[in-house]
Amino acid sequence: MDFANLTSQLNAGTILPEGIVIVTLLGVLIVDLILGRTSSRWIGYVAIAGLMAAILALYLQWDATNPISFTGSFIGDDLSIVFRGIIALSAAVTILMSIRYIEQSGTALAEFIAILLTATLGGMFLSGASELVMIFISLETLSISSYLLTGYTKRDPRSNEAALKYLLIGASSTGIFLYGVSLLYGLSGGQTELNAIANNIAAANVGQSLGLVIALIFVIAGIGFKISAAPFHQWTPDVYEGAPTPVIAFLSVGSKAAGFALAIRLLTTVFPLVADEWRFVFTALAILSMVLGNVVALAQTSMKRMLAYSSIAQAGFVMIGMIAGTQAGYASMVFYLMVYLFMNLCGFTCIILFSLRTGTDQIAEYSGLYQKDPLLTLGLSISLLSLGGIPPLAGFFGKIYLFWAGWQAGLYWLVLLGLVTSVVSIYYYIRVVKMMVVKEPQEMSEVVKNYPEISWNLPGFRPLQVGLIVTLIATTIAGILSNPLFTLANNSISHTAMLQGTAIEKTQISSISTDQAEEL
Repeated sequence: MDFANLTSQLNAGTILPEGIVIVTLLGVLIVDLILGRTSSRWIGYVAIAGLMAAILALYLQWDATNPISFTGSFIGDDLSIVFRGIIALSAAVTILMSIRYIEQSGTALAEFIAILLTATLGGMFLSGASELVMIFISLETLSISSYLLTGYTKRDPRSNEAALKYLLIGASSTGIFLYGVSLLYGLSGGQTELNAIANNIAAANVGQSLGLVIALIFVIAGIGFKISAAPFHQWTPDVYEGAPTPVIAFLSVGSKAAGFALAIRLLTTVFPLVADEWRFVFTALAILSMVLGNVVALAQTSMKRMLAYSSIAQAGFVMIGMIAGTQAGYASMVFYLMVYLFMNLCGFTCIILFSLRTGTDQIAEYSGLYQKDPLLTLGLSISLLSLGGIPPLAGFFGKIYLFWAGWQAGLYWLVLLGLVTSVVSIYYYIRVVKMMVVKEPQEMSEVVKNYPEISWNLPGFRPLQVGLIVTLIATTIAGILSNPLFTLANNSISHTAMLQGTAIEKTQISSISTDQAEEL
């Protein structure tokens, strides 16, 4: 094989965004090695600049004529570009909210950013991976970095406990997932590339074999852990409560987006012969996630634990689009994850600000906050109302799009359950808003009474202010002017060849069923 042919097969330019992240990661480590702690004032901005450059590179790769690289191991199609952009953007906002938090914890900022960029790299590669070895290495890069980030504030016993629980449960889920993909390797006759696995399984006529069903169950278990879907959610509340708040902000958006990217690519490509079975399993997961997440969140007294169960419920809502299996269903997933990025990170930015100023995250301590910190109250109120689906905020249009796609696909009971549980979620979101805004002066909590004077000029607070204002504006504007995001989500699906056959087949099945019903 000559050099020109090898270069064309590798098509290494597809991973230019990841290359920029790698260079940024190495730059952070080298600068920290040379300058030490003196670089902590500006090293975060270097990392954010690198992530923004990676997002620009992703934009320039939109609608690429040849998205396949490394002989099929990685596909830089439009779907992967959107998911990689979500992960990179979530990492950039996380760094903004981390600078003051990490410095106050007494740990090294540059090392934290380096591990976060490694997790970002794993998530970005996972979003486009199309080969089993690549998927596993990317998944472990993301997972191991997440374990390290969870226990990063090693002087905090809660952080150590959260990291240990996350590591033990995560290792178990990794083993289960690995056993599932090893079964796929065996059933396909030793193939690792996803399309080759699907073709060999179809040719060998093992589409309904017990081995394929077991592989499907094990793969879904691994994916369910990554997206924190019930009943694979056991790690979520404890990790959210004990881990550093910027870490769980990234896990709730970046890691979840990577998990859904993996789910779409793996299930639609490898398991089309058992599509009804995996949709049935995801229906059960969606029902459990929506019910358990929203009901248990009602009883929480900690903001971080409440958002943990909210994250479980949000995963249930997003799964409706996947179960629908249509172009509108997948597009609604992408759109919701894009707006979820802004509204969730806005909420976590507010929680970090409040905890830095008061040292607590208990819901009761937010009483009367409006009178001392109007900006923080506005940001947290908008993000919570958006998560609850109150119009005209971004979360409302995200849920409407998901429910509409589910209804069009005939998922009537699932959509009705989603509507009911959304109403339940509004109660515990509005409870916090009411506590901050409506409380009389004499009902103000002791923490808020002793609230420190607001000063954005303190070291590390200016990035938090920027992050809060940017995510707040995005959460508001994304709802009122949502058409560009709708278009982006729809184009990412319509321009992805992998999903066209699935969507067309689903549409044909629906039309055949309709014709038969009319004949009867």
